[in-house]
Parts: sequence; structure tokens; C-alpha cells
Amino acid sequence: MPEGHTIHRIARDHSKLLRGRVVEVSSPQGRFGADAARVDGAVLEAIEPYGKHLFYRWSTGDVGHVHLGLFGKYRVHVGPAPAPSEATRMRLRHDDITIDLAGPTVCDLGTSDDRDMIVKRLGPDPLRRDADPNRAIEKIAKSTKPIGALLLDQAVVAGIGNVYRAEILFQHGIHPERPGKSLAPQELESLWETATTMLRAGVKANRIVTVTRDDIGWPRNRVIPRSEATYVYKREICVRCGDHIRAIEVGNRTCYYCPTDQPR
Repeated sequence: MPEGHTIHRIARDHSKLLRGRVVEVSSPQGRFGADAARVDGAVLEAIEPYGKHLFYRWSTGDVGHVHLGLFGKYRVHVGPAPAPSEATRMRLRHDDITIDLAGPTVCDLGTSDDRDMIVKRLGPDPLRRDADPNRAIEKIAKSTKPIGALLLDQAVVAGIGNVYRAEILFQHGIHPERPGKSLAPQELESLWETATTMLRAGVKANRIVTVTRDDIGWPRNRVIPRSEATYVYKREICVRCGDHIRAIEVGNRTCYYCPTDQPR
């Protein structure tokens, strides 16, 4: 499932292509057909990212909502677009720009109130300027749940997924099973700062890279491959201490950690 940096990058890139323009909206698959007809030919005023959610504000007053889930994908076509696939839930088109969406968990149309109800259920998004980190910090500080589960809980922090969860905890030497309430205020503040820094880097690079070249001995003139881009996520050996990475289930997802650098 895409993490928050991907959603913010999509919003940024697609806004450059379609924001402020009259957009043709259709649903080749048909499941979004009635909603598409309501905004077809309207101006797309904004694409707003929040955590793992995207909100499309239309000149009609409608607000579209997309959650990619595990299988949702966008494809951008410049110039003549190919025929849409049978799985294309939503097609957005303006002049020679076509954006197809297939396989999302959610793709529907509602109101600003609907958008607000969704956001109300979410924790602060580290990538948003209006984020209040104290909302997340206070929830974690009162919880007996493992910090590894709390970071994945979108009602606590919006946008962190399995990769960033593991990498953030590794950076601070925190075992994923430590109860949230056992963390000191300074630790919680540092976790938020690291989450913000990592997610922003992900938006800029359009991929997750949490390691430094010095840590993995990677040349400056070569792109860091996906298999080398993290410290512990799906690693076998810790790049810092050489210990074997462990994998345990925390928050119903496999979490990777180093037993030496992240002791219980």
C-alpha cells in the first residue's frame, strides 16, 4: 500500500497537469459512472492529500475521494492515450493529458462535509503544514499498545506505512514492541521529526530512501537500488552492526528490527 509520500507526490504532480482546468471525467469500468457524470466538464480546483487519502475539489462543489489501498494505481499519458483497460475506474482528461485510475479501494464523490468526516477520523499528517504533532504524541503517550502498532494506526498518525514504521524506529533505537506510554516526551518528539524528514525526502525523491551513502558504502555517481535503500526493512543483516535482522508481527503487519540497535 502506498505510504503518505506517494500520495503527496501524486497530488503535486497531477495538480501541475490538471488543476484549474476543465476536465473530462469518465468511468470506463462503470463503477464510478454516475459520479463521473456529475463532474464531467467541471474545473478541477484542487487535489488535496491527507495521509493515504486524496480529495478532488470540483467547481460543482463536489469533493472526490480516492484511497488507493493495496492495488490502486494511476497511469499518466501525455499525447494520444491508449484505450482504457476494463479495470479503469476513473479517467481524467484535459487536452493531451490523460490520467487513468485502476484498482482503488475507494473512488467516489461526496461533499466537503464527507471529506471532513474522513479527516476527523485521521491523526495528523506529518507532511501537512497544518499538522499538530501534539495530537499524535498525546495519543501515543497514553497508550499501552506497541509503538510499532501505533505508528501504523492512521487514527494516530496519517501517512506512515510499514516501511517508514520500521525505518523510523530503527533510527531511534526503539524496539517495535515497546508500549507507547513507555516512551519519553523527547523520544516522541524525535519520532515525529524523523517521520516528517523521511516523508519529505520521499516526496522529493518519489521513492523511499532512508539510508545514507556513507552507511552502505554506496558510490555518489550510482543510484541506490531498492534493495539497498533501507536500514532494516526486508534486510537480512544490519548495515550498522552486522547483526541479523529480526521480523515479528506488530499491528498485524511484519515489522523488521535489529535486536542489537533496538533492544527491548
